Amino acid sequence: MNYLILAGLLLLSPIPQISPSIAPSSPVTLMAQYNPNQISFEDAIVETQALLEKMASKSIPDSEIQITITNLVQTQTGARGFFVTYLTDERPFIDSPSKGIINALQSSPDIVGELLVKNLVMSSAMVLTHRRNKDEVMAKGSEQVRDRTLYLIKSVKLPIVNEKLQEMEKSLTTGQGEYEAFLERWGYDAEQKKVMKSAILQVKH
Repeated sequence: MNYLILAGLLLLSPIPQISPSIAPSSPVTLMAQYNPNQISFEDAIVETQALLEKMASKSIPDSEIQITITNLVQTQTGARGFFVTYLTDERPFIDSPSKGIINALQSSPDIVGELLVKNLVMSSAMVLTHRRNKDEVMAKGSEQVRDRTLYLIKSVKLPIVNEKLQEMEKSLTTGQGEYEAFLERWGYDAEQKKVMKSAILQVKH
């Protein structure tokens, strides 16, 4: 079973794998099978997996990558499916997002901004949690998600991300504000909040 971080949350279910017999010949072809506004979380994962396979083999132009991701991130469900697959993929090319990927993420600032902020702080907290549990493999995985999210935040340069980071930092410091309920829901302790604030500070440097 794969334990993966979705918007910082720990998933306790495996990401579905693509069967070669159903893998589409093109991400654009696959996208045509779905209404972008109605795509399910599972379909978004499958579509992102197909896209990453094409990217790995360098058989897709950046313009098609941009189209596919742009469609995915127009909804919370699609964006969540994209991020949970993209950020946790172990292949190194993920660490160097193309211009098309950055442009696609910039096309949906509200949805992308919210997920990037939550991914950053929650994956940072999960690094600490896994190390407390002496699970270095999972800690490294959370670090990878944190570092990739930080890189995307700095690359997309969305004003709304900075606004949300400020609101998150305020809630972490005062226990009040926009993310008060969010933090209370997951019951973060003082040490976890400290590493979450440290991750936010990294954006400013």
